[in-house]
Amino acid sequence: MVPPDAPAATLDAPDLDREKAVGKGSLMPVIEVIPEAAYRNPTWKGLAYFARDLAMYIATITGLILITNPIATIALWVLGGMVISGLFIVAHDAAHGALFSSKRLNRVVGTIAMLPSWHVYEGWVLGHNRIHHSYTVREGFDFVWHPYTPEQYAAMSRLGRLRHRIEWSWIGAGAYYLREVWWHKMIVGAPPARWAPAIRRDRIIVWSFVGGSSLLLALVGWMQSASVLGAVWLPIKVLVVPFLAFSYIIGSFVHVHHVQPDIRWWKRREWTKFHGQMEGTTVLRARFGLNFFFHWIMVHVPHHVDMRIPMYNLELATDAIKEAFPGVVHDEPLRFRDFVANTRQCRLYDFDAGRWLTYREAAAQRP
Repeated sequence: MVPPDAPAATLDAPDLDREKAVGKGSLMPVIEVIPEAAYRNPTWKGLAYFARDLAMYIATITGLILITNPIATIALWVLGGMVISGLFIVAHDAAHGALFSSKRLNRVVGTIAMLPSWHVYEGWVLGHNRIHHSYTVREGFDFVWHPYTPEQYAAMSRLGRLRHRIEWSWIGAGAYYLREVWWHKMIVGAPPARWAPAIRRDRIIVWSFVGGSSLLLALVGWMQSASVLGAVWLPIKVLVVPFLAFSYIIGSFVHVHHVQPDIRWWKRREWTKFHGQMEGTTVLRARFGLNFFFHWIMVHVPHHVDMRIPMYNLELATDAIKEAFPGVVHDEPLRFRDFVANTRQCRLYDFDAGRWLTYREAAAQRP
């Protein structure tokens, strides 16, 4: 029996052990509080999400092929970007091994679900799983929205500074994602020799889909209009514009996941897994039914703590983490105006001071 005047250390030994482990930067104390139910991923559930999103994608592109009304076309472009994002998030879960227990099923579904977003499955596994998740918000390692320092910005050419101003604005999130993540990492990046054959194979699959679909749509466009313009326009209308809409959506999402004034990027030797995965991302509560398309991807902290949690259980894991670690998790509503405000404040980064700077603040601190 514990005496009533025993010190707190005796009464709260498990909590003290947890604090010690966290102090060393370990994630194990966080993983231990996640309930077993958060890891359940029945095969039927993953297949149901995949089938539903695939059906919506087919319906959307069918509408784009058949409908010529400009207003309806714009609406379908927006819907297409959202539906492709949903398929991509399903593939993202498969790439983490969270959607199904079967590794082969994860790969098959993930590869198919990434085709509308023109992403290379094994290239994503390498860049996202092994680099971004392993070194989240670590200087020189995490390549996704990695900030530039004032010195690096000052050393850029005028064109480079202009590009930075565009890509790090709320308007340019899609341009950043296209150039930095999709083009350099998915399409032309040279992977390590061990990964090269699998990535080369998946690149062939992606470009076969894009090329074959473009030729088929060009033929349909020619049959509809009997003109070269119609043959060129239909692939752009059905494939390219929804892909660009998706790029803006996913670029914006990744930005709000890891860039805001309260999120610190860490120097190499100061970084820990706890800093990266618990403090280096956010929980943003999507409203207005957006999780129908975006599958709780904005509930991002538990996903970074343990990639094995399927998307539909992330809120369950968040509740357990917040109860065990009060005051640590960034939890707030998802608001577009916050994204705009973040892009205005978070332009450059001072790793010594551990804070974001505007261009004006960066210029003021230079000699």
